[in-house]
Amino acid sequence: MKRNPIYVELDIKTDMETLWSLTQRPELHQQWDLRFSEIHDLPQADSDVQRFLYKTRIGFGLEVTGTGATKTAVHPKTGNRISVLRFGSDQRISLVKEGSGYWKYADGGNGVIRFSTQYDYRTRFGMPGAWFDRLLFRPLFGAATAWSFDVLRLWAEKDIPPSVTIRKALIHAFSVFMLVVLWCYEGLVPKLLFPEAGELDLLRQSGLAVGREGVVLALLGITEIVVGLLTLLFHKNRLWYRLIMILLATLMLGAWMTDAELMKAPFNPLTLSGSMIGFCFMASLSASDLPSAYRPVRRQRPVRRPTSGKGVKAHDLDL
Repeated sequence: MKRNPIYVELDIKTDMETLWSLTQRPELHQQWDLRFSEIHDLPQADSDVQRFLYKTRIGFGLEVTGTGATKTAVHPKTGNRISVLRFGSDQRISLVKEGSGYWKYADGGNGVIRFSTQYDYRTRFGMPGAWFDRLLFRPLFGAATAWSFDVLRLWAEKDIPPSVTIRKALIHAFSVFMLVVLWCYEGLVPKLLFPEAGELDLLRQSGLAVGREGVVLALLGITEIVVGLLTLLFHKNRLWYRLIMILLATLMLGAWMTDAELMKAPFNPLTLSGSMIGFCFMASLSASDLPSAYRPVRRQRPVRRPTSGKGVKAHDLDL
């Protein structure tokens, strides 16, 4: 089965030495790269090849360990650098059997380093393993690589440690997830599926839309679902969260004015809207400087390679 190598490229506003240090020192590399939990250099023999040990925790107390070897080169004229590596694992639970790839550091001028990687690997478990890799594992592995590159960018450009970035991303994802679930649930269950459970009576008590309460309630339910889905689209927009908080406060005030006794219930408009406003507040605070797997380039740019000339071969690495 034909495999497409994983390729990720990102322009980072930093200097070569800073980026080299953040990516080549194991104690720094393991902080920003989601693919590895631990990386340790092994004692180096009398050669320019550095061997290393890596570990990846996959949950349920399990971890995959493997070894690799890397070799670096620096272009004598441009100063561009490349690090080529081979890696593999002997563990039977590891889908990845062995692979190889490179990291390339190209000085783009104006304080920008173009950092790119391409790697490929062979899998275990025959055809089932190959199909699992093609349909699920490889896309997720590529996305994790791209997301990690953006975490690295924030560290190199803005001096935001990966631990802070990852923690803020988790808070943001959880807050947005809860807002989407609550909006969609409130629109679907009590308004569209079971309006007789209380929402319809509440609308009748308000005196609004007399005779058309069912239609109005259905429209309100659809609107709440749309708001929930739009929260996914505008999840980095702080103005959107301000508008939602105003809307929630308005809905809470309207429910209180319609029937003040609702506030005495264990689960009432105050507790629901208050919690959703809290999620809006957390999502808004964490909306800036978020890493994204969509920012890096995922397709290799076409490169014009020389095919003739003294000492030049078509397959030479482009430093």
